[in-house]
Amino acid sequence: MAGTSRRPVAGLAALAGAVVAVVLGFLTVGVQASVEPDGLPVAVAVPDNAPPQLRAAAGQLTSQGGEALSWQVTTPAEARTLLDDKDVYGVLELAPGQVGVVVSGAVNPSGTQVVQQVLTGAGQALSSAMSQATGTPTAPVRVETVHPASPAGRTAPLAVSILAWVGSLAAGAILVVVAERTGRRVGVAARLTQVGATAVLITGVAAGFLALWDSSLPLGWDVLGYILLVAAAFAAVQAALLRLLGIRATAILGPLYLLAPNVAGQVPELLNPAYRALLWSWTPFRFSTEGTRSLLQGTPGAPDVTTGIWVLGAMLVAGLVVILWPGRVKSPAPVAAAALQPAR
Repeated sequence: MAGTSRRPVAGLAALAGAVVAVVLGFLTVGVQASVEPDGLPVAVAVPDNAPPQLRAAAGQLTSQGGEALSWQVTTPAEARTLLDDKDVYGVLELAPGQVGVVVSGAVNPSGTQVVQQVLTGAGQALSSAMSQATGTPTAPVRVETVHPASPAGRTAPLAVSILAWVGSLAAGAILVVVAERTGRRVGVAARLTQVGATAVLITGVAAGFLALWDSSLPLGWDVLGYILLVAAAFAAVQAALLRLLGIRATAILGPLYLLAPNVAGQVPELLNPAYRALLWSWTPFRFSTEGTRSLLQGTPGAPDVTTGIWVLGAMLVAGLVVILWPGRVKSPAPVAAAALQPAR
């Protein structure tokens, strides 16, 4: 009988393992396995006084770009503005006798790498065709990087988001576990103290790592303030869920960490449409990561900084509202109520 009673438990355990494998596969390896360019926004820049053959070449290029790239024809100045605003991931500049590729270190590295390879190949093919048509050699395709990023500058924005999420989660979970072990109730003051202290300490930790990884990275008040907002928003949301669900909230908050490197580390045009709609569209890591990247790489006016401030600010406010919301006063247990009755 004992062996028979254990069979349903073993079956449920096996089923739970399969569910975990599905979730992990969906959130991790599945993202990387399904990466494929689809509509990466790029620009082809042609001067206003360009000869007709250059404009014809630009038009032909955009019409034959396929589904991997989404082209728009503009001027060199406007194209660089679009690149700073991250509306395009790269620019193919056409000039008489010269073809150039312009990318930016402030753009997500995964998108930049793919776009640079594709644009360089397109530029080489176009340069060869122009040389044959005119009978004059053209210069090799030049590659220019504006706002160049060091290896640390490329990885630091995502790393800061991961540190803020994991550090805040650890702090919140420890507070709940210690309170349960000691039989104490976690009050509003304790949760607010944990959120504020965690945000300040995580900001200091992140700043220390940024200085260690690359001393040339800017650590002005704009960068530190944004990182503080990221840490505070993450800590507040996690504290709110921990208040509502207790330590069980870690079953939700823990797996969300997997979204950071696999989903937020990619540009949406490289993700499978299902991942783009179900995961990338709402994950908070993309707002924290891309806003931090813009500030670190010298493009504070990029729209993703403003968007990040609004989204992270809304997360912070929502978390604080849940933390501060008055809880229901529990009625005394029957035994305790009887003990309070006066003796007759």
